[in-house]
Amino acid sequence: MSAAALQLVGVAQRFGATEVLRGVDLALRPGERVALIGPNGAGKSTLFDVLSGRRPPSAGDVWLHGERVTGLGPQALHRRGLARSFQVSRLFGRLSVADNLRCAALHAAGIGPNVWQRLRRLTGVNARVAVMLAELGLDAQRDRPAHALSYAEQRRLELGLVLVSDARVLLLDEPTAGMSRSETAHTVALLRRLSAGRTLLMVEHDMSVVFDLADRVAVLDQGRILAFDTPAAVRADPAVRRAYLGQ
Repeated sequence: MSAAALQLVGVAQRFGATEVLRGVDLALRPGERVALIGPNGAGKSTLFDVLSGRRPPSAGDVWLHGERVTGLGPQALHRRGLARSFQVSRLFGRLSVADNLRCAALHAAGIGPNVWQRLRRLTGVNARVAVMLAELGLDAQRDRPAHALSYAEQRRLELGLVLVSDARVLLLDEPTAGMSRSETAHTVALLRRLSAGRTLLMVEHDMSVVFDLADRVAVLDQGRILAFDTPAAVRADPAVRRAYLGQ
């Protein structure tokens, strides 16, 4: 298979008689940022579930850095360098901000929970956590429980759980959902900086974020890729304007 960082070939997903994904072909180049957009019910969440190993495809293949990974689960894919965030919060609310990041860093390093009591001796993990706290702008909140953060701070922390790993392919599900304009701008700048050199695929409904951050945009409509091109080309595509932009 090609040197694409992440590739889908003829991926289909059926639930009974309902075909949610219909022969999806998509290839992401190493280091590029791609936005996946489409109307509600287009199949975006199902596609993310297939890519992240939460659901095997009914047909077709998924390739990661040239390796066929079809049917592998989330843990196996994570070990191969793929990490995913979710639209719904998955933080450990009672743990501190720093300990949430430590859990993610330990998992990324392949270190089991039995070392928790010796955590302070894991200098590499703690150094990575310290850097990520500063990058996220959460250093002053490091000892607060995650549930005490504001919504935007929780969303930043969730991004940190993905970014603190060494994963080279990142799947982000609506990273700016529910944020104010200033919070969105801060998150876009954060993603641009911290995803540099990694391959990023994000589901995003805010078109200003899509056209500002993405190198290319994939439009999913009724389970098929309707367009996959630069933001300018997708914006000008008449079929996309009819199907998604409402024009």
